[in-house]
Amino acid sequence: MKNFRFTSFWLLLMFGVATIVFNSCSKSDNSGENPIDLDPVHQDNGVVINGIKWATRNVASPGTFAAKPEDVGMFYQWNSKIAWSSTGNVAGWDSIIPVGSIWGKDTDPSPTGWRPPTSVEIQALVDSTKVSNEWLAVNGINGRKFTDKVSGNTLFLPAAGLRYYTDGTLYGVAVGYYWSRTAINSDGAYGLYFTHDIAVLAGLYRPCGFSLRCVSE
Repeated sequence: MKNFRFTSFWLLLMFGVATIVFNSCSKSDNSGENPIDLDPVHQDNGVVINGIKWATRNVASPGTFAAKPEDVGMFYQWNSKIAWSSTGNVAGWDSIIPVGSIWGKDTDPSPTGWRPPTSVEIQALVDSTKVSNEWLAVNGINGRKFTDKVSGNTLFLPAAGLRYYTDGTLYGVAVGYYWSRTAINSDGAYGLYFTHDIAVLAGLYRPCGFSLRCVSE
C-alpha cells in the first residue's frame, strides 16, 4: 500500500506543484464548444471524443454542472459525494481513505444521466493516435483542450490543482487532476493527470480532492 502512495501519488504531486512556475499561455480559444442547454445547472449536451460522450463542464455541487466549460466546479475525494470548494481554505476535511472497489452510485455526485469515467475511458481521451491535446487558456483559465482527430470535436478541462490529502490545503493550481471511477487498490484509484506538457492516465491517492468530469451513462 505504502509503495503505491510514494511511487505514484508523491511523484505526481511533486511534479504537479513544480509546474506552478511555468508561464501561462495567453492564447484564448473558444472554438468547437458545444451548445449548452438553458438550464446549465442540471443539463449538458455533451461532446463525443473518440467514441465516448463527455460532459462539457465539470461537476459543481452534487447533481449540478459548473456554468461554463472553463469553470473549475468543486473538488471531490474518490467515491465520495461531499463537495469541497476549489478556492481558499476549507474546514472539516476528512483524511480517511475512502473505501470501495468502484465509485458507487450512492456516492456519485454526477448529475442525472452522467457518471465518473472509467480508466479505460480516460485512456481513450489521452490516446494520441485518435485525440490531440494542447495546453491553452479559455477566458484566462489554463487547461488542456482535447480534439478528436476525425470529427474535430473539442473538450476543454480547466487545470484546478488539488486539495492535499492530510488537511485539504490547495496545491498545484496550474495542474489538472480528474478522477476516474476505477480503483487500483485500497489506497489508490486511476485518474487523469495533466500539466503544461503532458496528459496521462495516472495512479492517484484516494483521500485527495480532485476535479470531476463525467461521461454519459
